[in-house]
Amino acid sequence: MALLEVCASDLESARAAAEGGAERIELCRDLDKDGLTPSAEDIAAAKSLSQLKVFVLIRSREGNFIYDSDELSMMEEQIIRARELGADGIVIGALTPEGEVDMPACRRLINAAWNLPVTFHRAFDQASDPFRALEDIISLGCTRLLTSGQANTALEGCELISKLVQQAQGRIIIMPGAGVNPGNAKEILHRTGCTEIHSSARKSSNQKHTDPATVAAILDHIL
Repeated sequence: MALLEVCASDLESARAAAEGGAERIELCRDLDKDGLTPSAEDIAAAKSLSQLKVFVLIRSREGNFIYDSDELSMMEEQIIRARELGADGIVIGALTPEGEVDMPACRRLINAAWNLPVTFHRAFDQASDPFRALEDIISLGCTRLLTSGQANTALEGCELISKLVQQAQGRIIIMPGAGVNPGNAKEILHRTGCTEIHSSARKSSNQKHTDPATVAAILDHIL
């Protein structure tokens, strides 16, 4: 049995995820900017949907994943606020200019998360050496890694994702994401050996909100 995490960019999408039967969402805003930290109001409202676990994306701005000290301080504050609002998990990622995992930056953010589970997001897909990056992410204590296998879509990245699963040997959850839909979710899980999968579950790429019927259709294919 696989778990579906829905990327919800607003409260309407969070409600749709719940209606469709999802157990967990990654809450963010501004998907057109690849996701930014959601508002405190949306975090609190999403948490009121009691059947959902809410993992909060922490990303202070669009663009690259190379952050200065002021940006990290802002994200630390965002993590603390999300934690105080009842977030079930935190989603982060930071890289060096050389494309390596920025260990000091990530430690700062993970320390702010306290005891919440931490997902390392698709900043990983810009890492110069994915196998070294995976070991760094595991050593940080992250519980899962969201990745497209450094490809445009998770389906195209299945080969690398499968290698990452083999390398991880159960030390971290590898979660494919990007372009996941009812027609390919089962194939991605089968080809990679993953047990969790991530999707915005929209009817089409130009649709703004998560669609509950699409959430249900993905679940029908993977459960």
